[in-house]
Amino acid sequence: MAIEVILPKWGLTMEEGMVSEWRKREGDAVAEDEIIADVETDKITNELPAPGSGILAKILVDAGETVEVGTVLALIAETPEETAELRAA
Repeated sequence: MAIEVILPKWGLTMEEGMVSEWRKREGDAVAEDEIIADVETDKITNELPAPGSGILAKILVDAGETVEVGTVLALIAETPEETAELRAA
């Protein structure tokens, strides 16, 4: 089952964030807690860690895009087969 990379709420007043840069590309292996993206909020830039280990299968939010807290930004697959399924969807 895919692991969802979700935009967390880092502050009490945070409602949205902008993915300023993806440090990993689709198809790259990622380790749990490895920094995979930078997210800008109204006050600071935060490093976004991977919530689990696997393959960054699909990026759903492009760099430069602003989204609400709780939005799924990307999907991490646990196997190459799952990666292929997620990319096809």
